[in-house]
Amino acid sequence: MPKQTTKPKPSTKVLQTKKRHRRQWLTTLRMIRYGVNNFTRNAWLTIAATAVMTITLLIIFMTATAGVVLNDSVDEMKRKIDLSLYVNTDTTTEDIDSIAEDLRALETVESVRFVTPEEGKQELAEDNKADDTALDALTEATNQLPGVFRIQLEDIDDTSELETFVNENSTYQANQDREPSFVTRADTIQTLTRWASFAQQGGIVASIVFVLISSLIIFNTIRMAIFSRKDEIQMMKLIGADRNFIRGPFVVEAVVYGFIAGVVATAIGVALVWWSKDGLTSFGIQMNDTYNFLIMYIGLVVLAMIVLGGIIGTVSSLFATRRYLKV
Repeated sequence: MPKQTTKPKPSTKVLQTKKRHRRQWLTTLRMIRYGVNNFTRNAWLTIAATAVMTITLLIIFMTATAGVVLNDSVDEMKRKIDLSLYVNTDTTTEDIDSIAEDLRALETVESVRFVTPEEGKQELAEDNKADDTALDALTEATNQLPGVFRIQLEDIDDTSELETFVNENSTYQANQDREPSFVTRADTIQTLTRWASFAQQGGIVASIVFVLISSLIIFNTIRMAIFSRKDEIQMMKLIGADRNFIRGPFVVEAVVYGFIAGVVATAIGVALVWWSKDGLTSFGIQMNDTYNFLIMYIGLVVLAMIVLGGIIGTVSSLFATRRYLKV
C-alpha cells in the first residue's frame, strides 16, 4: 500500500509575513477609500481646489504646446528668410562653379542653389502673377537681374563663416553685384530668435506662478480638512493608528484633485489646439505637427498630465500634513 505524503505546513514566519502583507494591503485600500470619501465631503473646497489645479495644468499644457509651436514656426520663418549672394549678370560659368564649390565646402552650409537671371525673372513673374501692375512692370523692364546663390545654413543664426567667405573669397568679390541679403536681414533673424526666447521664458514663469498658487490652495484645503476632522484624528491617535494611516487619506484626496484636473486640462487643451489649428495655420503658424503629435500620443499626454497633477497634489498635501497634522 503506497505511503501517503502530507503537505508540509507553512512555517510561523511565512504565516506572519502573509498576514503582514494582507494587513498592509487592507490598510492601503482603507486609506484610498477614506481619501475618496474626503474628496466628496466639502463640495465647494473640492471644486475650488480642482478648478485651480485644472487651470494650473492647462497653463502648463498650453505653455509646452505653445513653445513647440513657436519653435516650429520660427524655424519655418527662418528657412524662408532669403540668404542670398548676388553676382553680376555676365559672371562666367567657371566662376559660378568655383563660387558654388567653395560655398559647399563651408561646414555651416547645408545646400547651395544658383538661380540664373532668366530663372530669377521667371520666379518674380510667378510670385507677382496676381499683381497686374507689378507683372507689367517686370515684363517691360530692360535691365538684367543678377545671378543669385541661394544658401541654406544648418543654423541660420550662425552666419560667421559665410561672412568670412564674403570678405575673403576673391572670385566672389570680383563678381559681386550687391550686398548679400543675410547682412541686411540679420536684425530680422535676431528679432525672431529673441521673441521666441522671450515667449518661452514668459510661459515658464506663468507656469511656475500657477503651480505655486495651486499648491497653496491645495495646502489650505488639506489644512481645513484636518481642522474640520480634529476629533476624528484625535480618536485615531488614541487607538494607536499609524501616522501613515492618518496622513494617507489626505494625500489620496490631493492625488484625486490632480487626477481629475489632469484629465480635464488635457481635454480642454487638446480641444483648444484643435479649435485654433486652422485659423493659426492660415497665418503661417506651424500647428499641424504639434496637433498630430498630441492626437497620436494622447494616452501618454493624459498620463503625463495626471502624473504632474498627482505630484503637485502629493507635495502640497505632505507639506500640509507635516505642518498641521501633529503625528
